Amino acid sequence: PKTTTNLLKIAWFGWIYCPYANIMGKKNRQQKAPQNNNQPTSASGTTSTSNSDHSDGPSEEELCVLQTSSTTLQSKLDLLAQHAIADDKAAFVSQFVPLDLSSEDKSAFLQDLTAASEAKGQWKNLVAEIVAIAAGRGVQKIEGDQESIATFFFEHPNFKGCDREVGFTCIGGEWRAEG
Repeated sequence: PKTTTNLLKIAWFGWIYCPYANIMGKKNRQQKAPQNNNQPTSASGTTSTSNSDHSDGPSEEELCVLQTSSTTLQSKLDLLAQHAIADDKAAFVSQFVPLDLSSEDKSAFLQDLTAASEAKGQWKNLVAEIVAIAAGRGVQKIEGDQESIATFFFEHPNFKGCDREVGFTCIGGEWRAEG
């Protein structure tokens, strides 16, 4: 169930739902770490330790990360995220749209992201989705073999309660959004 205790604060996107946020807390492994007798001691005779030597386990934010197992798809997502963050709409569109999309339709999609009345909001939402998928933030599951097809299920980073799914297919080694 989506409750306020299952929401995590993510720096880029605000609040996202994470099913693990209320179930698993941070583990404190410092208590279990063996003492190293070769460490320097303080004047009081106690062994000094560095906080960087001990891990308290994954954070709740890290537990809500699910990235693709496909290195080629992850590379494509990272490239798309780079183009999106750089606000390079033309490069993004050329790498995002299905390979069989006509040049007219590709131009129309780029025009929609550039000059249409809702272009700024549409682009902002698309960027948020691609960056979230690439980082694996808020991704609840990925269906498909992740070799030829992958569908990401996630809550939209900008709209609480707006569940989204985005599909990608690989044709001839090239990953593209499903059309």
